Amino acid sequence: VPQAFPNRSYQPIPESDRCIMTTNEILILIGGGLHFMTLIASAMVPKTLDWKGELGKMIPFLRTLFWVYGVFIVLTILAFGVMTFVNYKALAAGESLEARSICAFISIFWGARLVVQLFFFDASEYLTSWFLKAGYHVLTATFVYQTVAYGYCAFF
Repeated sequence: VPQAFPNRSYQPIPESDRCIMTTNEILILIGGGLHFMTLIASAMVPKTLDWKGELGKMIPFLRTLFWVYGVFIVLTILAFGVMTFVNYKALAAGESLEARSICAFISIFWGARLVVQLFFFDASEYLTSWFLKAGYHVLTATFVYQTVAYGYCAFF
């Protein structure tokens, strides 16, 4: 009677055939992708919050200042994503002070943003559909992930 599973001796997987990415590299790459997903979500904010109407009520200087702040935040998040994808191996390895410093800064940035999300922003009046509510909670989870993943690579 032929055996369904022939009795073969155990052969370990050669080192060269094992997964080519470390856990930290995967954490960092997911974080890099989440930066770009955050930017996609942020593109919805001006329409959702009626920036055209609300900012129109401000004096020109404050309106311009608000836009400048917004552009700098977008550029910072874009830089986080690009730096992550370009340098993910170094960031994940955490062998240099520079890599650990970048991870620490990104972690602190998103940790501060998480604190603002949880304790200062009250977006309830704008969460008028299931889509906006889900997006808000996904964004909060993203801030948690970024804080923890980059913090782990920076400090452990």
